[in-house]
Amino acid sequence: MLSHASDGGSAGANVASMSEDGESLRGRISARGSDALGEVAETLLENPILSQVLQAAFGARDAASQARDRTMRNLHVPTEAEVQRLERRLRATSERLEAVEDRLDQLATQLAEMRRALEARQHP
Repeated sequence: MLSHASDGGSAGANVASMSEDGESLRGRISARGSDALGEVAETLLENPILSQVLQAAFGARDAASQARDRTMRNLHVPTEAEVQRLERRLRATSERLEAVEDRLDQLATQLAEMRRALEARQHP
């Protein structure tokens, strides 16, 4: 048994080989799982009953969304889309205001420099 310890390189090679075998096994299992999942998904999507159920579910979701929006408008409460549009406009206005503030700061700095230069000429 002690002869294996003196073997040196073969123990490291065995560990590396086991690691490579484990990775290739994991890769094969992963590939088979992906293939099987793809086949199941394809089979489900080809099923006309499932297709009808999905269409009905999406149709119901759309109808519920439209009913919610109508109710919100009737209650004079903004819809999600209206709030998002307002948020975008507010963000754009804020960005424009920041640009105006920056330009105003630049003009104030230039005006202060011009005043200093004028005072320096008047009081040499």
